[in-house]
Amino acid sequence: MGLDNPTHIAILLILLLLVFGAKRLPEIGRSLGSGMRGFKDSLSGSDAQPELPSVSEIAAPVPDGERSPAAR
Repeated sequence: MGLDNPTHIAILLILLLLVFGAKRLPEIGRSLGSGMRGFKDSLSGSDAQPELPSVSEIAAPVPDGERSPAAR
């Protein structure tokens, strides 16, 4: 009983493959991993937020004389 037997884990993985399909399994794994990472960070109290680029780094204004003919 339980998931300590490798046969049970294999049956569970085959069942997941049949239910969700091969295309959805990587997406489910990524979302599960990011959720677990967020949970771990909230428990450890780590407030490290990734720095976002400033607005000036994202897009610099283009002077009027340098626009392409298609943009006019």
